[in-house]
Amino acid sequence: MADDVPGKASEATGGREQPTLTDDDQKALRGWVRETGLGAQVSDVEPLTGGSQNIVVRLRIDGRPMVLRRPPEHPRPTSDKTMLREIAVLTTLAGTPVPHPEFIAGCEDLDVLGVVFYLMEDVDGFNPGNETAQAYIDDPLMRHDVGLAYAAGVAQLGDVAWEGSPLAAIRRPGSFLARQVPQFMGLLASYGHEAYAPGSLPGVGPLAEWLEGNRPDDGEPGIMHGDAHLNNVLLRRDRPELAALIDWEMCTVGDPLLDLGWMLVCWPSEPNTIDAGSELAALGGLATRSELLEAYTAAGGRRTSQLGWFKALACFKLGVVIEGTWSRYLAGQADREAAQRLHASAMSLIELGTRVTRGDDPFV
Repeated sequence: MADDVPGKASEATGGREQPTLTDDDQKALRGWVRETGLGAQVSDVEPLTGGSQNIVVRLRIDGRPMVLRRPPEHPRPTSDKTMLREIAVLTTLAGTPVPHPEFIAGCEDLDVLGVVFYLMEDVDGFNPGNETAQAYIDDPLMRHDVGLAYAAGVAQLGDVAWEGSPLAAIRRPGSFLARQVPQFMGLLASYGHEAYAPGSLPGVGPLAEWLEGNRPDDGEPGIMHGDAHLNNVLLRRDRPELAALIDWEMCTVGDPLLDLGWMLVCWPSEPNTIDAGSELAALGGLATRSELLEAYTAAGGRRTSQLGWFKALACFKLGVVIEGTWSRYLAGQADREAAQRLHASAMSLIELGTRVTRGDDPFV
C-alpha cells in the first residue's frame, strides 16, 4: 500500500538536531551484527541530515561504511510495513541499471531495536537539497546536464521488470489510477479535528472531480518511486550523473507516468512548488522542464497524450500530503514555521493543478 504512505515530503527538519541511535540501540545493534555474522564491531555512528522523519545514520561495521534506516523514535502504525517495503524495493532493484543503494541486510525481529530496520550501502554522492559539490558550483553545464541524467534515471525505473519480485508480492490488486483520488480525499478527511476546518484547502474538491471525470485507462504497470524530486536523490560529486535514487517509502507498482508528472511539478524552476534541490537550484542554469521530458523519453520513458492529467494528479496528491503538517500544527503537534510554509505550498499546488485542468499549464 505504498500509495497510502504520506512520505517524507510532508515535513522538513528545519535545522533541528538530527535523530540518531541511542546508546541502548547501539548496544542491541552490536549484538545483532555479531549474531548474524555481519561483523564484530560497530563504530562511527552519526546521524545523516535531510527532510526524512525516519532515523537515518551512517556507521561502520568492521570499518565498512554503511547506512542504517529505521522508523522514527515514535513510529507510526505503518512504519514497520514501510521499512519492509523499502527492503522489497532495494532487493527488487538489485542488478538493475537504476542507481540505488545496495541492500546489505535487514532485521524484522522487533526484539532488537523494537522496529524493523535495514542496512544499505553508503553511496558516495551529495543531496542537492542541502549541499552542492564544488564541481557544480564551478561549471553551469554540470548543473544543466545532471538534470537530464536524473530524468533518465526516473525513466529507467519504470522499465525495471517487477513480476515475481519482492515488490510484486506486496502490490495492491486493482486499478492504481482509480484508487488515487478516493484514497487521498480520504487522507485529507483524516486530518479533520476541532481546529482544522474542512475548507482549509480551497479548490481541492473541484480538482478531485476533474481528475475522476478525466481519468485515463491504466497503462502497463511499472515500478514508480512515488516521490520523485531532487531532495530524494544523490548526485555524483565529480560528474553530472545520478548516484542514487533514495527514500523509497512511497514506491509501488503503479503507473510510472505519475513519476514523470511528479518530477515536472517538483522541478525547482518557476513555478517552484516545494523548493526541492534548493542548494543546486539557487546557482541557476538547470535544465528546463521541456528538456527533462525529452531526456525522459529518450531514455525509454513512457509517452502519453494525457501528461496534463498526471501533472494535475501530482499537484493534488502532493498538496494533500503536505497539508497534513498544517493539521498537525493546529493540533499542537508540529512546528508553526514549517506548517505555515507547507500550508501555503499546498494551496498553491491545488491552484496550479487547477490551472493545468483549464489548459493553462504552468509546468511547460
